[in-house]
Amino acid sequence: MTSLFDRYRLGALTLPNRVVMAPMTRVRAAAGGLATPSMAAYYAQRATAGLIVTEGVQPSLVGQSNPGTPGLHTDEQVASWRPVTDAVHTNGGRIFAQIMHGGRVSHPDTTGMRPVAPSAVAAPGEVFTPAGPRPAPVPRALETAEVPEHALSYARAARRAVDAGFDGVELHGANGYLIAQFLSSSANLRTDGYGGSIAGRVRFAVEAVSATVEAVGGDRTGIRLSPGAGFWGAEETDIPELYGALLAELSSLDLAYVHIEVTTDEGVLVELRKAWPGTLVVNPVFPMGPRQTDKAAADHWLGLGADLISFGRAFIANPDLVERLRQGLPVAPDDESTWYQGGDTGYLTYPAYRHAA
Repeated sequence: MTSLFDRYRLGALTLPNRVVMAPMTRVRAAAGGLATPSMAAYYAQRATAGLIVTEGVQPSLVGQSNPGTPGLHTDEQVASWRPVTDAVHTNGGRIFAQIMHGGRVSHPDTTGMRPVAPSAVAAPGEVFTPAGPRPAPVPRALETAEVPEHALSYARAARRAVDAGFDGVELHGANGYLIAQFLSSSANLRTDGYGGSIAGRVRFAVEAVSATVEAVGGDRTGIRLSPGAGFWGAEETDIPELYGALLAELSSLDLAYVHIEVTTDEGVLVELRKAWPGTLVVNPVFPMGPRQTDKAAADHWLGLGADLISFGRAFIANPDLVERLRQGLPVAPDDESTWYQGGDTGYLTYPAYRHAA
């Protein structure tokens, strides 16, 4: 049986294990969306993961969702990321940047710009702003001629990511952000070629991924998906057909991987595994739910055909998570109050396991 600790070949990379550090928002960037020395230390501490995927990185100012998040759309941002990737590589790790366009999940108080989206439909609830939570605004619906520019923003950020020393990129197509908004039947009410039918709803995702592959190569490109999750009100219909069509379109691009969250029925995901010919990364628990991914869940999905398993919250308090899993050591709890508070407390202050003398 496949073990979580087996090596795996991912494009040009040899991963020493099948543990992936999942992307997690930590809002520790400096003004101007710059990566910081603390971020370099944070990711370097976790470099024993087979692969690290960073927090979401905005590809443009209008694509920024939350305040305090980093970018990859200016020369200064690229320069700020180089110490991060250098630190991870020095510690023997491999790191992809997750490129995340927030679409309608944003606010003018954060970016100075009205958010854009497939349609002028506000997300339900409140979004984060520098002054605290505010009701999500009604976004501006993109004109048909504007849509390709936003698809290309992922590719431009990917080129900058490679310039910054990243081993590759993951497009954030999950959790209700821009790509997921185009996939949605509630957030996407378009009647042009980017909406309506399944073929129309998957078009933006395919164009964004295709442009990124052209920019940096398929072996440096992944995408994260959350079938049926409904985050930020981005509901979907015809989930097996929708994601089956998307994977069929992506299958010719020789991607590094598809990263799927377990956000719909297991049987649906098993069928999608059969439909996807390439590397599959699975995050086995519902995001932000009560459970964390553990070794039992990882082994279950390896048995169902996943190639790699991503762990999110367990990595927050356990920089040495791979070794804890390997030796069956306790996994330390994290302090949720420090997830987004900024500073090094709850960020760099979790130690590796200490064996009793």
